[in-house]
Amino acid sequence: MARDLTPGPGVRRGRLRVYLGSAPGVGKTYRMLDEARRRQERGSDVVVGFIECHGRRHTEAMLAGLEVLPRAHRSYRDAEFEEMDLDAALARRPAVVLVDELAHTNIPGGRHAKRWQDVEELLAAGIDVITTVNVQHLESLNDVVRKITGIPQRETVPDEVVRRADQIELVDMAPQALRRRMAHGNVYKAEKVDAALSNYFRVGNLTALRELALLWVAGRVDEGLRDYRSAHSIDRVWETRERVVVALTGGPEGETLIRRAARIADRTAGGDLLAVHVSRSDGLAGASSGALAQQRQLVETLGGSYHVVVGDDVPTALLAFARAHDATQLVLGTSRRGRINRFLTGPGTGQTTVDGSEDIDVHMVTHEFTGRGRLPSLGRRHSRRRTVLGYAAGFVMPWVLTALLSQAHHRINLTTDALIFQLGVVIVALLGGAMSALVAAVIASVLLNYYFIPPVHSLTIGETNNIVALVVFTAIALAVSTVVDHAGRLTTRAARATAEAETLSTLAGSVLRGADALPALLEKSRTAFGMRAVALLSRGDGEVLAHCEGEHPADPSDPADGPKETTEVPVGPDALLVLTGRRLPAADQRVLTAFAAHVGAALERDRLAVVAAEVEPIKAADRMRTALLAAVSHDLRTPLAAARASVGSLRSPDVEFSPEDQAELLATADESLVKLTRLVDNLLDMSRLQAGALTLHVTEIHLDEILPRALDSLTDPYAPIQPLDLDTAPPVLADPPLLERVLANVITNALRHNAPGAPVLVTASHHAEQVELRVIDRGPGIAPEDRDRVFLPFQRLGDTDNTTGVGLGLALSRGLAEAMGGSLEVEDTPGGGTTMLLTLPAAPREELPHE
Repeated sequence: MARDLTPGPGVRRGRLRVYLGSAPGVGKTYRMLDEARRRQERGSDVVVGFIECHGRRHTEAMLAGLEVLPRAHRSYRDAEFEEMDLDAALARRPAVVLVDELAHTNIPGGRHAKRWQDVEELLAAGIDVITTVNVQHLESLNDVVRKITGIPQRETVPDEVVRRADQIELVDMAPQALRRRMAHGNVYKAEKVDAALSNYFRVGNLTALRELALLWVAGRVDEGLRDYRSAHSIDRVWETRERVVVALTGGPEGETLIRRAARIADRTAGGDLLAVHVSRSDGLAGASSGALAQQRQLVETLGGSYHVVVGDDVPTALLAFARAHDATQLVLGTSRRGRINRFLTGPGTGQTTVDGSEDIDVHMVTHEFTGRGRLPSLGRRHSRRRTVLGYAAGFVMPWVLTALLSQAHHRINLTTDALIFQLGVVIVALLGGAMSALVAAVIASVLLNYYFIPPVHSLTIGETNNIVALVVFTAIALAVSTVVDHAGRLTTRAARATAEAETLSTLAGSVLRGADALPALLEKSRTAFGMRAVALLSRGDGEVLAHCEGEHPADPSDPADGPKETTEVPVGPDALLVLTGRRLPAADQRVLTAFAAHVGAALERDRLAVVAAEVEPIKAADRMRTALLAAVSHDLRTPLAAARASVGSLRSPDVEFSPEDQAELLATADESLVKLTRLVDNLLDMSRLQAGALTLHVTEIHLDEILPRALDSLTDPYAPIQPLDLDTAPPVLADPPLLERVLANVITNALRHNAPGAPVLVTASHHAEQVELRVIDRGPGIAPEDRDRVFLPFQRLGDTDNTTGVGLGLALSRGLAEAMGGSLEVEDTPGGGTTMLLTLPAAPREELPHE
């Protein structure tokens, strides 16, 4: 019957504190004992319910001064085991009890099957508990940990048990630091260190487990945050993950904006930083390629990504980019334009972006350059809004000037009136272009004649001089407005060319920095032109050679994702670049052609790389044949000469040898023939490997069966070989004779370089779906830069002569291992030496039914 674990009347439930670690050895038990000593110093009644020190002297030293409860002894399958005595802890009723290894499975015979159930009973009795658990023992992560480490965890604890803890403290340690602790013997005994470092405690495994622990604790923190908001009736959303886009103009405020955006992105786990520069065709004041390059470097240093898009309307381009990348926040700098500039040109990029941002939060960041900009550029190409505003000003401004000048008619003369009207026409030209200035000039000339040229209030001109003045006024106004408009168009073209050059420069730099040019080019093409997708198609059959699509594919149900324009550009004679998205203006076609040229060059380079890859095996075969001939010319000659000399001496009728001399000559001949046979076998196997003609007969075989055969083939039958754990490893899929050759070659190499008197260790372990066999020596080791060289044929690393053979052993062993679906790599032996890691596929095992 299950025991009621509900606290009795008037009994508060105990508080649970959990030390969560990413792997064994990070220091959970040590931290728990340290906390216990602190509480004891503060006067708390603390006892040790169950602690497992695993022989770690530093942990055992922390037990000094703490009361340790006696353990319960239980018998199971003719063996004695120790468990926590739950009844003794309940009878003692301390304030705090320490219980190690929360996920432990109890030996049958106790009240509960799991230790976490013992802890639940202690908590129900009002006793505080401090415990430890590793992340791999959490039930929800069991299958994930098995995929990462290849080792199933049979002891687990429900996540809810740990989540209910009042305090969860993560005990963290860098993978490299944990491996150093293990190598120093601070975690496991010396005989287990090599196997542990090579299997469960790999850097990759530890890094993945560390991330799981951090994410699990982060989720627990998020749950606490939600509970807090619920308890305090906080309905407003607190965004905890951000994707921040910062808009860069190339101005001096760029670094301030980047750092501000980076701080926003760093506030939450997984926040992304994206910087975007809009190269626009209407001339962007203050855009410096050098400044943009520095700002790009800063963005990448802060872990962000840099993008360039082309767009005539900056706010529209910014918002389109932000929505395409699912941004939550957009960071812009406050305008550098002065008040007069803002009055003449209307709302700027920031205000327009805010108006159209909808669900994207826009940050307007102040900086030291706010309001220090210049007057508007004379050459700015006018938008439709500016054009309408220009015509309105052309109609209104002459009347406004007439009203103002009429009030001061007695204090100024006709010349001043004409100059003021002419200034108004120039302002209209700046605002709306030549046509609006023409309208203003015509209206101004009529009003000047009617109100200020005698006879006033009449279109009749009394003096010839006034006629000339009016004509000159109109001509000057038209000429100035035309020049201003023409200068603006020239400036627009220059700005467009600058924008195109900036985009192409950024494109070239991105391609040069990337390892694969074609995908980078397609991505840059899509981003730069704001397209939904870019594809490279074959002209002949329409085959898709490469494809790049935005993060959010089109949704036919969404009107915004309806039919899109398609733009096609030829890429050489055999390919076509197809862009799907918005309609490209004619001015962008020139830049797109340049992109297509880069794509064509990258495509041609890929084709040449394929051709070169096809030629490389032929070159390698030629090198192999040359090396084989060189090897045969020397290494076949030596054993042949020795065998021939021995046999020739025995057959000579002129010399009579003693039985001892005959035996020595026969042994020399036999040894030479054995070397010759081994050399010929290696040469033939290497030739078959290079030609792909090696025949395999793969079957299941146990390593403890194949190792004795490999040792029998060694020249020294008394070589110091020490096998470990071979009988516990599952069978492997391999060709037995070839695997025997591999082991013999690798062990021979280890014996050759091993320290005198030290045995060569041969250990096996099971990881995921593979079996790993390690041949460990205590020799001088191999430098990292030389590890690939030891597998090259016809080379002996560190040797200065060829009397010991052609150096095919490791090269052949790696080739045979790869032919059997495995691999052969070099690792450092902890404490010095070399470890040859032979990895082979494990034979499939039948799953046993669960009881």
